[in-house]
Amino acid sequence: MSTAFPGILPAEVEIHPGEHPTGHFLGMTWNLDTIWVTVVAGLIVILLGFWARGQLTKNTDDHVPTKLQLVWETVVKQVQIQVEENLGRVHPFVVPLAVALFFFILIANWIEVIPTEPNKHFHLLPSPTADTNLTYAMGIIAMVSVWIYGIRKAGFKAYFKHYMEPYPILLPLEILQDLLKPVTLALRLFGNIFAGGIMIALIGSMVALAPGNIPIGGVFAIILGVIWKLFDTVFLGGLQAFIFALLTVLYFGMADAASHDVHDDSEEHHADVEDDRNDKEPTPELAA
Repeated sequence: MSTAFPGILPAEVEIHPGEHPTGHFLGMTWNLDTIWVTVVAGLIVILLGFWARGQLTKNTDDHVPTKLQLVWETVVKQVQIQVEENLGRVHPFVVPLAVALFFFILIANWIEVIPTEPNKHFHLLPSPTADTNLTYAMGIIAMVSVWIYGIRKAGFKAYFKHYMEPYPILLPLEILQDLLKPVTLALRLFGNIFAGGIMIALIGSMVALAPGNIPIGGVFAIILGVIWKLFDTVFLGGLQAFIFALLTVLYFGMADAASHDVHDDSEEHHADVEDDRNDKEPTPELAA
């Protein structure tokens, strides 16, 4: 096939996944692009937050809520309704945390759509979520917050007790499962975004496609690149942001349910002890 249609396939495709411009500080290697794009995404979220706050508190002449206020209140209210219907009433900071995580991850995923490639080996604004350093950090922060929330609500001993239910022999597996949750959160997000970057590199290699010495590879690469970026970065990027935020809320709900179970068991135990004590104590009539 390669002799009948010369140029139909590139002779060699060079893909360099996971390569970053790096710097060295305090004896450690830092991925500079991940750092500056994370800062950019964070600043965008903060600026959007201040802008939204200003719009929400704006006094209009007709006292009608602004469009942004209606959209924001609708989104937050629907998230809160879904959380309470499926998990019950959780701590008030859970919904704002989930919304903040969603918008940060969404912007971090979408920022790669901006065409900033000085050369084929360097992207000025890559998705920082394609680097495990960021996704592991977010997964650890989310799960440590869940553990702190559960311990503060039930107490350390009571919260630790739920790991031994329904059978104490499952204690190692329950602890291992909890320790793996930040890892699965991180790798799920990283894997999808990282795979999208590899596909972009593969599509870019089609530039060399020239059957019959007709240079059509560039056209195909542009068309497929735009289609893939719209699907992967915009759609899948939004979906992965939603999944990360949703799982974080679910983990908070599980910690809340565990604390309620421990509290209910404690109350039931105290009630049983009180009933036994009342049974043993003679009534005033019998004592007389």
